[in-house]
Amino acid sequence: MLTEFEIHTRGPGLYEFTRDVTRWAAQSDQPDGLLTLFVRHTSCSLLIQENADPEVQTDMQAFFQRLVPPSNHPSMSYLRHTYEGPDDMPAHIKAALLPVSLTIPVQAGRVLLGTWQGIYLFEHRDAPHTRRVVAQIG
Repeated sequence: MLTEFEIHTRGPGLYEFTRDVTRWAAQSDQPDGLLTLFVRHTSCSLLIQENADPEVQTDMQAFFQRLVPPSNHPSMSYLRHTYEGPDDMPAHIKAALLPVSLTIPVQAGRVLLGTWQGIYLFEHRDAPHTRRVVAQIG
């Protein structure tokens, strides 16, 4: 069974969609197997990350912002792909450093995440976007 999740973002940050995935997996005609999630964009990523303390998401975003600043930052003057805005090429770099697909075991319709784990889309662009994540259990 294959489905696609739409995640509406409002700018940079981590957007949890664990509930959507677990609800879909519970209704799947494939109760056991591996869940594969794949984001169909080149300027965002997928993460499994702690979902108990929101400071984790804030710190993750701050770290990657510091690691890969906007293209108009002096340290990024070597970048050539800048015509889509100062956030575009850094977003591609972040997506190259982070996963764009995840594999999670499913047993009896239950996504086997740890106690404090959540599934996130990590938006790297400044503007709102509608992101699509394909899911399949096989």
